[in-house]
This record gives sequence, structure tokens and C-alpha cells, in this order.
Amino acid sequence: MNVSVFGLGYVGCVNAGCLASLGNNVIGVDVALEKVKLINNGKPTVIEKYLDMYIKEARRKRKLEATIDVQYAILNSEISLIAVGTPSNNRKQLDMKYVYRVAEQIGKVISLKKDFHVIAIKSTVTPGTSTKVAEIIEQLSGKKCGEDFAVISNPDFLREGSAVNDFLNPAITVIGYDCNNAKNMLLELYDGLPGEKICTDIDTAEMIKFVNNTYHALKVAFANEVGNICQKLDIDGSKVMEIFCRDTNLNMSSAYLKPGFAYGGPCLVKDSAALKALAKDFNVDTPIINNIGRSNWVQQQKAFDMIVSKKKSKIGVLGLSFKPDTDDLRYSPAVTLVESLLAKGFNVKIYDKNVKVSDLIGENREYIEKRIPHIQGLITDRLQYVIENSELIVIVNKEKEFENVLEKCKHKIVIDLVRMWDEVQYDGIYEGISWSGINRCNLSDKALLEKKINEYSSEHDFSNEKA
Repeated sequence: MNVSVFGLGYVGCVNAGCLASLGNNVIGVDVALEKVKLINNGKPTVIEKYLDMYIKEARRKRKLEATIDVQYAILNSEISLIAVGTPSNNRKQLDMKYVYRVAEQIGKVISLKKDFHVIAIKSTVTPGTSTKVAEIIEQLSGKKCGEDFAVISNPDFLREGSAVNDFLNPAITVIGYDCNNAKNMLLELYDGLPGEKICTDIDTAEMIKFVNNTYHALKVAFANEVGNICQKLDIDGSKVMEIFCRDTNLNMSSAYLKPGFAYGGPCLVKDSAALKALAKDFNVDTPIINNIGRSNWVQQQKAFDMIVSKKKSKIGVLGLSFKPDTDDLRYSPAVTLVESLLAKGFNVKIYDKNVKVSDLIGENREYIEKRIPHIQGLITDRLQYVIENSELIVIVNKEKEFENVLEKCKHKIVIDLVRMWDEVQYDGIYEGISWSGINRCNLSDKALLEKKINEYSSEHDFSNEKA
């Protein structure tokens, strides 16, 4: 394929050299004449293992060239990659000025093209940037996005020192698109590369790079804090983390890495607090470990605030234990939530088929009796009773029986804390604690839905509360 790469810095140079090595015809574009000269002399603009070899070979085969002429690059390519820098501004935000400058240059030239052209943004950008780039190009070219050209998000995941290998052997390739033609062209461009090709919406693709790098930073900082604690205890922190990383079922996996309600249960709460206390005992500063509990509290408070904001007095809570298929209530975030709602005067009904208060023993019983002494009068094993006598339903556990609960919740507000469904079709207000936009109901006007729910509540008597 014929590709132009805007920006011959680290990302751009690696992309240009590797794409050319795969047989594509690549034109590098940069405002810096010295970078253009380096490429045309068969030399990379950055120091990166194996890249010099790829650039030299690509030039020998006439698969790679560089220019400062934007018009030449656009008219002789079908895909343009934007790989310019996005440095931090004074507010620590990413500065998009170089991306928008390239968009302006492309927009002025695309007006001269008859063929469909794809602009793929490789740079790390804030969500919404691709939309802005499309608007700039439309305005300057007089052409329409999705018909004459398309802008997609195609973030790179390259590490300095192993960038060539990362490019040629990716774990995943992410393509954020809203135009099938553009998506197919990118899939063709990367057809020879291994790894999963993930095609998603543009905003998600733009966001993933932020999440990746922030999580990598978190891993480094967390490992350092563990190492510092271990050092004080005369333990080899490297051995601890080596064993930690060998668990690919829980530790190094997707387990727990899902947005949702706060964590709970005796192990996570107790042990994370104990590690924090251990660090304090040995005067080790561990800001990440110290604030895990606070972050968890913030998520609990968010759930409470969501419920309060709906201004409904009768609340049905589905699930009380800290996870499905158990009756363990110790440190359950659902217990904390119910406790907070009761303290504010809400009328709360609870359904949890696994929790039979009369059967609870030991610490489990002591915990719930201390937190909610009159729990027996709030909890029932009749799901339909809780639904019928509530204006707002909160799903706290991912019990399988809740999969069809929306069918029983006509015109009610449903707050989902566990991402019970990937997608819903619900004629009512559905909100997730950390996600949005998954309700595919045609009645998408929130004000209209709220009006229907209020009318339904006023027409129905919720005072019949005999369990």
C-alpha cells in the first residue's frame, strides 16, 4: 500500500521503516529538513535497535523516501499516519497543536484528490481529537468525512529499545473507526502482522493508550513500594514480585480489572490494610498502597451519590454478600451502602437468596448484626417482592438469576454496579456506575424516561410491604 507518515520522530520513524520493510511504499513527512535528509540517506532519525538496518534496506529497495512537501506525500498515498508529538502543556494536558497543524495541511491538499483517503492518528491524543481533526479537514477541503476521507484512531504500543520488535510482533492492533472502508484499509495494511486486530469505536481507541501507560506506571510504582517494604524486613522484593507474576490466573490477568463496585470481603480489605500498617510500622512511605482503601471508599460513595441523586425513597438492593454465590457479608460494600441509605432515611428492601440471617454464624453474623442490627426485617428471599415495592433497583451482585431482572422492572430506575450486561434494551432509566451508553432502548431521551417513571410511581401504591 502507499502510505505517508507525518512526523519522523520516534513513532513516525519506526512506523515508516517497519511498514516499508513489509513491502509498502512509504513517504515520510517532516518540517525538519535534517530529518528528511537522514531518511533519504538511509539513516534513522532516532537510535533504536535494528531500525538502522530496516531504514537502509528500505531505501535500497526504493520503498522509503522523505520530504517536506505535504502535497506530494498526500497525492502519492492512500493512507496518512499522523505521528507528531503531543507534549504536555502548563496544565499537564496533552497539547494537540501539532496534530491540528498537520490536519490543516492535509485538509488543504485533500481538496485536490479524487480518491478516498484515510488519516490514521498514531499519536497519543485526548478522546475527541479524531473528531476535531475530521472537522478541520472537512472545513478546509470542502469534502465530507466518511465519503471522501475518514479519520481513525490507530494508537501505537511501542517501547523504546524494543520498538521494532513491538511493531512487527504486536500483542494487539487497535483500530478505532466509524467508516468501514477506512477500517478495511487499515486491516489490509496490517494484514501480515501477528496478534489480534481489535476494531472498536474511535473514543475507546483514543483512550486505551492513556490507560496502558498509566497502568504501566502504576505497576512500576507498586513494585517499588513492595520492594521498599521487603527491604526493611530483609526480604528479597524481587523474589516476591517474581512469584507474584507467575500467577497468570489472578495476578497477571484480566481478573479484577473490570470497572464496577468497590471491592469487599475479608481478604482484600484486611490484607491491604495490614500491608499499609506494616509499611507505616517500618516508616516506609507507600502512597499507592496507602490510598488503595481511599480509592475504594470513593467508589462506594459514588454508588451512594448516584442513588441519592434520583430522589426516590424506596430502594431495592439485589445482593448483599460481597460477591455472588456466597453468604459472606464481612466488609461487603453492599452492607456499607445499605447502612448509608438507612442512615439517610431511605426505605430499603434487600434480596439475596444466599443470605439467611438465621443461619449466619461466627464473625459473619457478628459483623452484620453490628452494622445493621435490624437486618432481619429488611432482607427477603422473594425477588419479585423487592422489585414490586421499590422505585429504584440497585444491582450489587452478579448473580446469574439477575440476568433477566430488567424484564421485571418496568418503568423503574436501575443502577447497575457490576456490569450485569454488555448491552441492554430497557424501557426505563439504566445507569452503570462506571460506564454509559449501553442502553439501546429507542426511548433515549432521559427527561422523557424520568417523566414516565414519575408517572408510573404516582399511579402505583408502594405501601403494601408485607413480606
